[in-house]
Parts: sequence; structure tokens; C-alpha cells
Amino acid sequence: MEELFYMLLLVPKHYTVLLYNSSPVPQTCVVTQNLSLQAFSFLQEKSSRLSAALLGEDCEISPEQLYELLQYAALGKRHNAAQPSWCHIYHQSRLAGVVVIVLHEMSQLHFYKFYLQFKHLRKVFRHRFTLPPPSANFLASLCGEGVSLNLQGTAQGLISTGVECIPKSSGLQCDPIIRKYGKEKRGLTSYTLTSEELKKNDYPMRDSPGCKGYMYTECDLQRTDSSPLFGLDCEMCLTARGNEVTRVSLVDAEGQCLLDELVKPESVIVNYCTRYSGVTRKMLLPVKTRLPDIQTRLKKILPHDAVLVGHSLNADLRALQMIHPSVIDTSLLFARNEGRRFKLKFLAKAVLGKEIQCEQRLGHDPAEDARAALELAQFFIKKGPAKVAELNLEMLLAAERQTEVSPNKSVMQPQQCGVQKHLNDPPHLSKPCFLACLQGMGQEPLLLGRQELDSSGLCRSDLSTSNKQILQRALEDVPLSTFSIIQFSLDPEYVASHCLAGYCEKVRNKLTDMLTIYAGPFEEDFCLKSVKKEFGRCGPIQSLTVVTETYRPYVCIQYNVLEAAQLAVESLNGAEVAGSCIKVQRPITAATLDCDVLIKELELDIENESVIYVAGIKKSLTETDLQEEFSPLKDLETLFLPKDLRSGKHSTCCFLKFQKSQSAADALEAINGWAVRGSTLRSRHALASGHLWRWIWQMNNSSEKQGGNSLSEKMAPLSDSEQDVKKKVKKLDHQIKKLYRSLQDNTLCIVLFPGMNRSQLHIWPHSLKRHPA
Repeated sequence: MEELFYMLLLVPKHYTVLLYNSSPVPQTCVVTQNLSLQAFSFLQEKSSRLSAALLGEDCEISPEQLYELLQYAALGKRHNAAQPSWCHIYHQSRLAGVVVIVLHEMSQLHFYKFYLQFKHLRKVFRHRFTLPPPSANFLASLCGEGVSLNLQGTAQGLISTGVECIPKSSGLQCDPIIRKYGKEKRGLTSYTLTSEELKKNDYPMRDSPGCKGYMYTECDLQRTDSSPLFGLDCEMCLTARGNEVTRVSLVDAEGQCLLDELVKPESVIVNYCTRYSGVTRKMLLPVKTRLPDIQTRLKKILPHDAVLVGHSLNADLRALQMIHPSVIDTSLLFARNEGRRFKLKFLAKAVLGKEIQCEQRLGHDPAEDARAALELAQFFIKKGPAKVAELNLEMLLAAERQTEVSPNKSVMQPQQCGVQKHLNDPPHLSKPCFLACLQGMGQEPLLLGRQELDSSGLCRSDLSTSNKQILQRALEDVPLSTFSIIQFSLDPEYVASHCLAGYCEKVRNKLTDMLTIYAGPFEEDFCLKSVKKEFGRCGPIQSLTVVTETYRPYVCIQYNVLEAAQLAVESLNGAEVAGSCIKVQRPITAATLDCDVLIKELELDIENESVIYVAGIKKSLTETDLQEEFSPLKDLETLFLPKDLRSGKHSTCCFLKFQKSQSAADALEAINGWAVRGSTLRSRHALASGHLWRWIWQMNNSSEKQGGNSLSEKMAPLSDSEQDVKKKVKKLDHQIKKLYRSLQDNTLCIVLFPGMNRSQLHIWPHSLKRHPA
């Protein structure tokens, strides 16, 4: 199993986000915090704050999305940074700074193993996400690509090894954009294509060959610099007649989607071009909309002075069989030498800082492409040709190609005691490092830590610098910097030899014991089906077995979620089931002696205070059905319906997230005993929301392909020094708390748990053996 990164993201002091990886393998975590209540409270109209979808299976972000967040937090709109695609930061200009705290050699596994010791983190970080592994060094993915860091005194300078973030103005006269438009800013009418340009670039025009029968938009009003812009993009398939449109999207100047329709071609489809269009045969089967319907709708939507914006829009208009007189073509707007053109995907990344046309998605999203082209045109008009030329797009493109050729080139610079230079060139599009941009603006980023790179490029610890020394320097220097990376560490060898050996097995066994309950005693001839039905009302059951070693039979039930097991203990202990008054309890093991304490702390976890668990849901109900059933509940924000990660079928339980904890408490009281389409619901406070639910599932299922207990065979038992590790973790949590409390108001703080390096991970997957019920 490949190493994945976990991240805790804490945003304001009283509104926090936690990002995690869903894998049970020891890996990375991040934590962010310290934006004051006054600056970040959602009750303050003009306060800085962050909003995002924070519950359910969509709780995963990519390293690129993390970079988006840090870049926008550090630079903001004033320096052309784009809002993150997965969340929204309001009033970024009020941020005082960004602090990234890295806890080396620690992972999500450690966070759950020492959950009770991480008192500060679990009580402050409200929202948690998963984060898959970046392909390069995790610090490189944080700071940007092609970046070199070097210490200069207590504040560190940055040297860009790939792309200049503040390009020089000399030589701009030779830039094709300057040659075409000059240096001065102009209105949008200066960038619409002339009749000659329309003809030269094969745009459909009146009386042009091959345009007979095309619909004219009749947008004949004279254009002004205040005329409205509309982004347009189409996806096509190949038919017996050639390219025909299968999907059309139109967005307005605010980026709002006005039209997003599937279109069924008149001719027989030869190739759906699904790889690019995202359109499949199944999608088009129920579609009744034809091309004339779309033409009529477009003509009706567009005002008479509308300016259409698109990337190589001539192909879209020809597929639509429409003629429009006023067009801005972004493939021509961002001019290149010798008639070459930049791709829309590259321009969106280089100019807007946005990822579009992601390979993980099936096909392109025409609304996304239309919006990207529109924003590119708006950027060009607002900033002017000189600012666009200063981006040096040709050099950015060359850096991208060079990176694709040699993705693993290492970047190293000299360092001094206590500071780490630890970045490598990543294998994807080389993007301007926002830290270098900060340096160009006279704001020196700060890097403090106790790890360094040796001559072979491997990471090793410099134990001459203690966490106490790092904390002291951070308390002095962080307030003077707008962006800081502070690295703490436990002794890597100490962690590897004394801790990791049994952590996976111990955490998995403890989770398994917490998911397991024993019920009984029953009569000899009891009905097992009745027992399964009654206990199934508490939540999805993973396994159910009859225990016959006892005088009277008992039943061992293992659930898929913690809430189900706890609900069974709370509601069925002492109840009459299958004709017997039974006792319900968890197995008594060393791991479960503090189970009640852990359950209570999970219930009080700030992430769960506004979330409730609901069981007894029929599998025939869809998420839409449930949203309709629960719509009367006040302040309901999100509904998460877990799915079996193997079969894809949804479970018999769900999680409901509310805007306020009191609303969650009120809903909890109302839902218990609530009948939904013949099924009686049971509910309780949540213990493990989306990210942890998935992590537990993987913990339980990752070992199914492994036979035997290889952990005890291949790994040494835990050392007596585990208690010392607990003390160290508790002290580390206190040091983070101390640093956090020292930060200025309006500071975004992130804590990252990067885990062990990959060379040490090979033993971990083999240690994940399923604990028998």
C-alpha cells in the first residue's frame, strides 16, 4: 500500500479544519489554526473566514488543492492568486500571516494511537479531510515547484530554480502580446476579433461557404467596453456527418452557468469521444434536446450587444451551426510567435492558478472550460498586455516540458544549523512558487527545523537542535514573518524501533474490539434471524457468529461503524431479544479498558459536536429521499450516506451535520423512534465521521488478502518505552498549543504529519492483519 498524507487544517481559533488520509498506513497529517474569533467568526459580516464542504466521502483534497489554499492565503487577489477550487477564503486581506507546523516521523496512525494525548489538536480542529500523497517531497508540494530554500540569518531567502515570479520588464517589446496590443490597458472592444481575423481563423460568417442554414444570433448592437461577456464551450462527438455537438455550456460574466445541456445529434454517432467529451451512450439515451432547441435557447439568452468568449471558439460555433459577430478568442488573445497557440489547460494553470481538465475526471467539463476562458479574458482586460507579458508564459511552458522530461531532479542549497532545505522538483506543471513571490515583495519566509538532506538526498535528523530550541526561536521569529514553516520531530530511529512495530496491529485491534459486541445469553433454540434483525437496526453489521463455548449461547456481532456498536450497547443492554433478556457488552481486553473514556472523548470531539448518527435506514432509500425526509430538521447542513467501498452500495445508516450543536441535539431528540417509510430510526451523537469511517473500513479490510498474523511473526513486540512516547507526544501537543497561542490574530496555521519516509514503509502493509471477532 502506498504512503498517503494526512493533514489537519485549522483555520480560525474557533473554526477549524482537519485534513486526514483514509489509509491505515502511517503517514501524514496537517493542522492549521489561529484566526481570531473577531476576525473569523461567521457572525461577523466582514470577517475573514473559510467555507467548504466538510463532511462525507468528498472529504479528500489533492496536494494541488492544498497548494491553492496556501498560495491564496499568502498572496491574495492583489497578487493575482486565485481562490482555492475546493473552498472559499473570505476577506483574505485581513490575514496576518500563514504558519505551517510539520511534525516529522508522525502520521495519522500516531494521531489515533495517541488520540487522548493529542488533547489540544482534537479539541481545536473542527473539520478533517483526507489528502493523497504528492508524487514529490511533501514540502515541495506545499511551497511550490522548482523552489530552493536557503537560510539567511533567522529569516530565510528563497531562490527560484524554475520560474521567475517577478519578471523583469526589459525585453517586453519583443513579446508577441506587446507587439500585437501595445503596453497600455484597453477596453474589451480592442480585443474582439475583426472581420479579417474572423475570416482568417475559420469562423462562420454570413455568406461564407459552408455556412448555409446557420442561425444568426442577431446580436447587432454596437459593442462598447461595458458590453456583457459570455463564456461558451461545447463538447462534440464524431458522427456520419463529422463533428456534432453533444453538450453545450454558457456562463455569464459572474461565472454563473446559464445553460448546460446534453444534445442528441441527428446523425448516427460513430465515436462518442468520451475521453474528451465525457459523454457516453447511456447519457444520451434519454435526451430529447436537439440542435435547433439549443440554437433557439442561445439566441434567446444572449442580449443584442453580447460578446462571446471561448478558446478556439470557431469550432464551437461551427458545431452549433451559429453565427455571432463579436468574439474574444483566448487562444488568439494570449498571442504566441509563428501562429502557435497555448492550450486552455496550460493558460488556466499559469495565469489563473486553476487546474482544469483533470485526468482523474472522465472527459472535459464544458462549463469549467467556458468559465476558464471567460476568466482569462477578464484577466487580460483588467491587467492589460504589459502585465500579461510579464507572466512570461513561454518560459513557464518550457519549464513544464523540462519537468516532464526530468521530473526527479533534486534541488539543494547550503544550510545552517536548525534550518532545513528540503525541496525537490516535482513531476507536474512547474508553477511559480508563492514563497519566492513573497520574497520579491520584500517579505522573507521563515523556515526552522531539525531535519536536513544528506549528500544522497535522503532526509536525516539533526538532533543537535531540540524541539525546545525550535519552539523558542519560533516564538521570537514567527511574528516577524508572513509565511513560516516550523518543523518539530521525534527521534526517527526512536520512533521506528520502539513505536511503529506494533502500532498498526494495536490500533486495528483496538478499533476491532470497539466495533465488536457480545450479546446473550440466549435459549438453546433461539432465532438467529431475529437477533440479526434487531441488532441490524443499530447499524450495518460486518459479521455475526454464535458463541457455543459458554453454558448458554451468545452472539458475537462486529459492526462497520463505531456508532452502531455503541448504540447497541446503550439501547439493547437489558432488552428482551429473541425471547431472552440479554446483556450487551464489548469484549474485555487490555485495549478496551479505557474504551468508555475514549468513546466519551470522541463524542466530545469538536468535529462531532454538530453531527449525529442515524440508523435503521432502508437500503431502497436514496440520498434524495433522505434529504426530503429530514428537510423539516432545523439548520441541517449536510447529509452523508456511507457506501460500501467494495460494492458501492449505500449502508443502512447516515450522518447528519448541522450548522449549530443545539440544532443537532434537538434533531437527536426528535429522530429517535421516528418512522421513515416503515422503518423505525435510532440515533446518537457521532463518534467517527466520513474520514475516520473510511479509515476504519480500510483498517478492517486491508488485511483480508493477507493470511495469518504476520505482524507477530515479522515484527518485534513493543518496548516498555511506549509510555515515554506518550509523554513525548503529550509534550509535543503542549508545544503546539504554546506556539499557537503566541500567534497573531488573523493567522492561518497548518500542522502537517508527514509520516515516515517511503523506504521505511515496506513493513507496514504486512502488519495490517485482521483481528478475529
